[in-house]
Amino acid sequence: MVNQPMPFDLGLVNAIRVNGPAVTRRAATIGTRRCFKVEAQVAALIRAVRCIDLTTLAGDDTPGRVQRLCAKALQPVRREILTDLDLGDFNLTVGAVCVYHGQVAEAARVLNGRLRIAAVSTSFPDGQGPRETRLREIELSIEAGATEIDVVIPRGLVLAGEWVGLFNEVLAMRQACGNRAKMKVILGTGNLSTLENVAKTSAVAIMAGADTIKTSTGKEPVNATLPVGLVMVRQIRRFRDEVPTDQQRIVGFKPAGGISSAADAMPWLSLMLEELGEEWARPDRFRFGASSLLNDIERQLEMFVTGRYAAAHHHPMP
Repeated sequence: MVNQPMPFDLGLVNAIRVNGPAVTRRAATIGTRRCFKVEAQVAALIRAVRCIDLTTLAGDDTPGRVQRLCAKALQPVRREILTDLDLGDFNLTVGAVCVYHGQVAEAARVLNGRLRIAAVSTSFPDGQGPRETRLREIELSIEAGATEIDVVIPRGLVLAGEWVGLFNEVLAMRQACGNRAKMKVILGTGNLSTLENVAKTSAVAIMAGADTIKTSTGKEPVNATLPVGLVMVRQIRRFRDEVPTDQQRIVGFKPAGGISSAADAMPWLSLMLEELGEEWARPDRFRFGASSLLNDIERQLEMFVTGRYAAAHHHPMP
């Protein structure tokens, strides 16, 4: 199931106000109220693995690298570690692999339907290409095998306050995705200047049919931060709880950029549990956009088994 767009309501956008100091204070408490200990920490790390969009977005990506990425995605933690954790029979995979359009077909060939494939699209990372080109890229990625499309908004529309124009852009992307692929809308929050802009952009994306809203491309000067994440998930909660029934939406969340260690990941998991509840801390509604995060989580899990924190090269990534 994918979300359908709703009629644009400028009143819902203009009504948004963000108390920046309050957001900063609340964000500072995330992860301090909830502490994952021993078995609970293992469970949290396994949950984090399942919620990773394992990503390669490098200019020198090759089919060989994508093949290795897919193999790691299907077996993200060494089998002997899972066996020692009494999880040997657990079919653990990441949430999806995420690649450029040019590598989608190779990922689809290797995975053969066993895992979701996300393609970054619409002139990633700047979103500045011609609309026709951006929309055609979505269609081509779906035809190549992508089941999720991470689209980029033109951030200039936000900075100019052109909310109707932004809605129409995201709506066109939604229509290009149709019912064939979930649409994850990248806000590029590091370029949006204010938390109020982040909140309003989140609301517009949700109204236009976003299935997930995502913080960053990973290429902005500042990527995922907890204050930004808090503002975004509260818009998700708003459209779940505080709007008329015909406007309610189930929208996922994806922080991306700079989340490279287990210690980085745990506050984001706490954010979902505290603000939206356990059902939002599952891979169908929550993802990490990450490439090196899995390496550190596997090292942490090995430490639980052996008591030693392995060198990074013992857990090489593709």
